[in-house]
Amino acid sequence: MALMCAAAVRERAHEMLALGEAGKLAHWSVHRDRLPACAAYVAEVVRDQYPDLQVPFHARWRHFVSGGRDLWAEAIATRYWPDAESRARAAFDLAITSVLLDAGSGPDWSYEDPVTGMVSARSEGLAVASFRMFEAGAFSADPEDAFRADASVLSALTAEDLAAGFQASESNPLVGLEGRAALLRRLGDQCAARPDLFALEDKLRPGGLFDLLAQRCHPGAVAAPLILDVVLEGLGPIWEGRPVLHGVALGDCWPHPAMDGDGHVPLHKLSQWLSYSLVEPLEAAGVEVIDLDGLTGLAEYRNGGLFVDRGVLELKTPADIDKAWPVDSPLVVEWRAMTVALLDEIAPLVREALDVDAKDLPLASVLEGGTWAAGRRAAAQAREGGGPPLKIISDGTVF
Repeated sequence: MALMCAAAVRERAHEMLALGEAGKLAHWSVHRDRLPACAAYVAEVVRDQYPDLQVPFHARWRHFVSGGRDLWAEAIATRYWPDAESRARAAFDLAITSVLLDAGSGPDWSYEDPVTGMVSARSEGLAVASFRMFEAGAFSADPEDAFRADASVLSALTAEDLAAGFQASESNPLVGLEGRAALLRRLGDQCAARPDLFALEDKLRPGGLFDLLAQRCHPGAVAAPLILDVVLEGLGPIWEGRPVLHGVALGDCWPHPAMDGDGHVPLHKLSQWLSYSLVEPLEAAGVEVIDLDGLTGLAEYRNGGLFVDRGVLELKTPADIDKAWPVDSPLVVEWRAMTVALLDEIAPLVREALDVDAKDLPLASVLEGGTWAAGRRAAAQAREGGGPPLKIISDGTVF
């Protein structure tokens, strides 16, 4: 299916941006002349966060650093690993479950880490909460091995289980709790349905994708877009209530009236976020990852909010800012798609401002350093609480 790849995300995103610049979109105007100032703002944020300009990749692993402590590094250092592959499979299990739980938490939820005492919210809080569940064996079927996620346990996971692990309650509400639990249940079911992808000896685990990718290395390296291909093949059926075309569940891919051909705009935000997050476990196990910029920027509210808050994207009807929008509405699809294209446009401007090249600052680092952090800073400057500029109706499985 042509829509199920990074190249399709990039192509349709730039088509949408061209329509926006031509004034042919119903909801948004594009102000390209404001992009250089936005890039300068992002470059300033990069310098503030990484004065040496050694910016890591945008990946879930950044959020497992809490209170100055690298929780994953500490955890793996205390365990015996028979080989690098077994550690990579555990890392895949953690990354996949944690990323699938990463959709927006809502403004009123937070998590207090019982180990460090740190209180965090949004993506960082979700990361630490999911890490602590994983570390405690909440996803494991083996009492002797907590650091794993087994299909049988995932398939039986309840919203109550997640509420306990994430400290969610009426006074600490987490958006989309049932949607998150249902997503992990479908992950477990999919692992059981596709042993050709997920089998590890006699067990079925998300970490089986590590072995699949390691087998597909040629010669000795795996291209980052192939990681996304495998993620979409393996996890595509877990997305419920999404468009279906020619019998294929499209996931984070939405119809839009301005698109020719099949009329859909692929975005695959969580799947690409997951693909970025699988790079480091692969490399730690000795698998080289190439063509990192073959993936795209992420169509999520921090990157998208940056372009709204810095005036690059502007709603044609100002009152729309106060409405709540479903994720499949043309307004949201336009916003997200143009965000992906504008991330391609802003990356070389940021590098120029920092006097670095694409090798030293790939798109994954521009995002981390970067547009995601700048989007958060811009939101904090624009709105109390630092929430996104738009109100999005979320089921806990998109943003």
